[in-house]
Amino acid sequence: MTDHDDPIPRNFEAWRHCIEHWCGIPLTREFAEQRIKALEDPADEHTRRYIDCYGEDYHRQVLAWFRQFLDTAPA
Repeated sequence: MTDHDDPIPRNFEAWRHCIEHWCGIPLTREFAEQRIKALEDPADEHTRRYIDCYGEDYHRQVLAWFRQFLDTAPA
């Protein structure tokens, strides 16, 4: 099994592949900024469920991957 086959991404490349290929979502600056805003909102119901399902550490890691994407994405 490769990193891209793991249902829960464990690194930036696998996470990006999951979003773009498995989910079919174009990873854009706008999408990343929206997701960061939602994931940083502890009052957001989806964020609370995400943390309940995947845990605080993974939540922080996914936020870091979105920020890493923004650091390298064209403006």
